[in-house]
Amino acid sequence: MDAFNSLLDGFGTALTPINLLWAVIGVLLGTAIGVLPGIGPAMAVALLLPVTYGLDPIGAFIMFAGIYYGAMFGGSTTSILLNTPGESAAVVAAMEGNPMAKSGRGAQALAAAAVGHFAGGLIGTLLLVALAPTVAKLAVDIGAPDYFAIMVLAFIAVTSVLGSSRIRGLASLLIGLTLGLVGLDQMTGQQRLTFGSLQLADGIDVVIVAVGLFAIGEALWVAAHLRRRPPEPIPVGRPWLGRDDVNRTWKSWLRGPFIGFPFGAIPAGGAEIPTFLSYVTEKRLSKHKDEWGKGAIEGVAGPESAASASAAGTLVSMLTLGLPTTAVAAVMLAAFQQYGIQPGPLLFEREPDLVWGLIASLFVGMVLLLALNLPLAPVWAKLLRIPRPYLYAGIMFFAAVGAYAVGGEVIDLVILLIIGLIGFGMRRYGLPVLPAVIGVILGPNAEQQLRRALQISDGSVTGLVNTPFAVTVYAVILVLLAWPMLAKAVRRGRVEA
Repeated sequence: MDAFNSLLDGFGTALTPINLLWAVIGVLLGTAIGVLPGIGPAMAVALLLPVTYGLDPIGAFIMFAGIYYGAMFGGSTTSILLNTPGESAAVVAAMEGNPMAKSGRGAQALAAAAVGHFAGGLIGTLLLVALAPTVAKLAVDIGAPDYFAIMVLAFIAVTSVLGSSRIRGLASLLIGLTLGLVGLDQMTGQQRLTFGSLQLADGIDVVIVAVGLFAIGEALWVAAHLRRRPPEPIPVGRPWLGRDDVNRTWKSWLRGPFIGFPFGAIPAGGAEIPTFLSYVTEKRLSKHKDEWGKGAIEGVAGPESAASASAAGTLVSMLTLGLPTTAVAAVMLAAFQQYGIQPGPLLFEREPDLVWGLIASLFVGMVLLLALNLPLAPVWAKLLRIPRPYLYAGIMFFAAVGAYAVGGEVIDLVILLIIGLIGFGMRRYGLPVLPAVIGVILGPNAEQQLRRALQISDGSVTGLVNTPFAVTVYAVILVLLAWPMLAKAVRRGRVEA
């Protein structure tokens, strides 16, 4: 009860007129910035650090929280409508959201995403209030073998669920893992696949890979087929969720937070793993399996809810341990230090007004996000009325601007084009795009955790399975691998019977 009493005091802080104004500004800025590929919430918060130095710390962090949630939804908007993820957490939203938009249901996809962000953020923040100490304690106990097992689970799941065959899913994953190898070895400092280029020493940014594979690849694919199909504007459709849509999505909205929140609290790749695992879960549980890949609304609602809850989870380890688990959390940690505040176990005692005002502002920000973006869903969806040649020309322009903004290097544009050609080839030969992006995001982390676990065990492979958590995850992996064969055997037995 003490936590909830403190939360009530936090609402008293967050709902003052000036702090409410900062929350509105943060949500509007975040949504506008999230729409631009490459300029995600981390960059937005970093750019605003000098601007907010003269502000009261509480007001500054309330605005940062609004930017965080607003940018996540803004990234989902372009991911759904234009197949151009504004940031890596919005990659999964394109899988079902973009086919929905192409079939004239873009407004419903955006509405499902907006409500998903609200539900996920609401439940995630309630879990933050109630479970912060417990989750932080669990996060401390999770080691390298456990992280590696989680990432292997993501790799196996991604090759099992997507694409027309597991072989194609695995081929796509290997493309992503190869791209993830580019740069310096994290432990030895040796160059890998850099071809002597100093610009490639830092590796290829995930945003460039995601925008190249999704946006540039899609634009080249559409351009290659425009002569066969006359360019027609895509219809917007009705601008609300019908009863059938709500019946299909409400369980997804409620399941997402319980996948996203724990992953947000531990350093296991930010929102990318939980959004994908939510996608896999919804596909497994769906009663409309024939719609997946063609625009299943559950594939938007669940991952977006998980992403929003993951954002709340990242604040657990940052506030209680001073441990940033995402780029945004790292920038916010720098902001705390800028104000002379050190996050950690004593932060709740030393700065209660700041902490509980920040947590209360998350609730305020989510209500503002829903109130602003739910009515605007039909307006955003009207982007699809632009004829495709002009639409995809604009997409390529903003994709190039976003890629250049990541590092400010011309070589980033060359890399973007090369990866776009790879994306075009993957579409040509039926390879799913998402496994490649997952490989780039998680590949370097998986390698680092694997090598760390083997170092701890003096090179013994048993070091990968020496914890109950890791053993449990590998058991789930075995079930995932064996299930299709078992299901086929059962069906064959029934036919013979």
